[in-house]
Amino acid sequence: MKAKIHVTLKNGVHDPQGKAVGHALESLGFDGVGDVRQGKYIEIDLVDSTEAAAQEKVAAMCRQLLANTVIENYIIEIEA
Repeated sequence: MKAKIHVTLKNGVHDPQGKAVGHALESLGFDGVGDVRQGKYIEIDLVDSTEAAAQEKVAAMCRQLLANTVIENYIIEIEA
């Protein structure tokens, strides 16, 4: 199984990297770009018997290491 994890900053958390990307896009001539938020994407190959077990394991990974749950949200997708 493959877990795909999207980690993003919670609303209201300042995103200096997103701001820098937004300014860079403007300086390159890309008009009409609004607020830019940057996050991270992680893929993990898993050897689990069920999708539920994989989901539970990856959620624990996110809470303990992959995401700072004070300032970040995460979304998990499991593919068989």
